Amino acid sequence: MSEIKVSSEEMKSVLESLFIKHSFTKAQASLLAKIHTESTLDGVYSHGINRVPVFIEYVNKGLIKTDAIATKTASMGSMERWDGNLGSGVLNSLKCTDQAITLAKTHGMGLVALKNTNHWMRGGTYGWRAAEQGCISILFTNTIPNMPAWGGKENRLGNNPLVISIPRKEGHVVLDMALSQFSFGKMQSLDLKNEELPFHGGWDKNNTLTKQPKDIIETGRALPVGYWKGSALSMVLDMLATLLSAGNSTYKIGLKKNETALSQVFMCIDPKTFSDQGLQENLLNEIIQFTHNGPSINKGDSTFYPGERTLATRKRSEVAGMQVSTKIWKEVLRLLA
Repeated sequence: MSEIKVSSEEMKSVLESLFIKHSFTKAQASLLAKIHTESTLDGVYSHGINRVPVFIEYVNKGLIKTDAIATKTASMGSMERWDGNLGSGVLNSLKCTDQAITLAKTHGMGLVALKNTNHWMRGGTYGWRAAEQGCISILFTNTIPNMPAWGGKENRLGNNPLVISIPRKEGHVVLDMALSQFSFGKMQSLDLKNEELPFHGGWDKNNTLTKQPKDIIETGRALPVGYWKGSALSMVLDMLATLLSAGNSTYKIGLKKNETALSQVFMCIDPKTFSDQGLQENLLNEIIQFTHNGPSINKGDSTFYPGERTLATRKRSEVAGMQVSTKIWKEVLRLLA
């Protein structure tokens, strides 16, 4: 796959102009451009620059309402329900993350459940945001059915991404994982490079587990992380997102032609509620150091805490720029023309 080097400044400028062209306000467009660029800087191309053409397609189809903003529908102290009104998933998620942070700093813990929203792109965006504001976060979303329940043949579960973040002085801990072994965005990125998956990621049309991303994308049948355990966790997260938001379940989302009107949960905890911040930091470092000190299977390899490699990738990208798929970049520029 041919690639082109793009700086963060150029990407933000191009994307801001593109989003303005498609009816977002300058402030909204600037924020959307910033988030897509930051995801790409962090190495998450699948939900950064690579996702932009699909995002614009959804805008053009009217599935993402450019004039819609999330609104609060119910308030119960430290818990709230919001309606995304089919607006941008990124803008809605930023708003609900910030509201959950505000509730946490007021009550010690805050929860915002959101319905009728769109794809939030990289879920880790909101985990990093909470950690940077000093909050622990537990965030999750449901999706269109794209994964069979363990032992099943048809897709009845979503790969329902789960994000958990913990603030830390020496580098925040941020877990961002889909409940499929590989997200479809990751598989699409590897397919663009004509690369196979390092482990089995789903089933092909012959019901055989495969490492070929193209075969899995064609069937739409991803492998649950942890096999039956990931299958069960996916179902429970869908239940929680649906019940807490009073929104659509993966089943209801699957009845639509496109993945839209999702349900999401944003829960934040303010660790300053406890009077032992020094102890908290020491305990985190103790766990990380114990893991780092373990021997590696392969010589020269290392173990990492969640989010550690993201920070390293970000530093490299800020200095050297981002190697973007030429095909994707040309498509973005075509959309802007």
